[in-house]
Amino acid sequence: MTAPILILTEVALGPAERAAVSDLVEGDTPLEVLVPTGRKRRLVVDFLDHLSMLEFGKAFEGLSGEVDPAAQRSVAQTALDGSLEALEGLGSEVTGTLVEGDPVAALADRASASGAGQAVVVTLPHAIEDTFHTDWANQAQRRIGIPVLHLYAGTGFIGDS
Repeated sequence: MTAPILILTEVALGPAERAAVSDLVEGDTPLEVLVPTGRKRRLVVDFLDHLSMLEFGKAFEGLSGEVDPAAQRSVAQTALDGSLEALEGLGSEVTGTLVEGDPVAALADRASASGAGQAVVVTLPHAIEDTFHTDWANQAQRRIGIPVLHLYAGTGFIGDS
């Protein structure tokens, strides 16, 4: 059996991500999907990210209202279920878990415990984090010591990490 591939994602995986992951899978490679139950809110960074993507409504929407943990967990579970469905049939097995707290720390812990050979981080574009290399993929690359591939959700575009 080959070393597992870990996939950290903030959204449900789709056909573009399946195609990218299938290129990495060698025969009996197990896949493990990690989906965080919530993101730590950074109002200014989130606001600027939305503005840079011309998402004006989301930018101002994010400035008000509290985050409902139950709603976040439900969204994460939906993303996990969709991701497992999207990856069905790849590798020897596809498993997944919801992770609490720091997603990069959870990825590092799983990489260490599982002997993973590589990781894939799937995110939406985050202009500020991507520009200043503070996104999950860059954090993971510095922290876990295995190759980390950064995919932008739904695009098939591979960012640098």
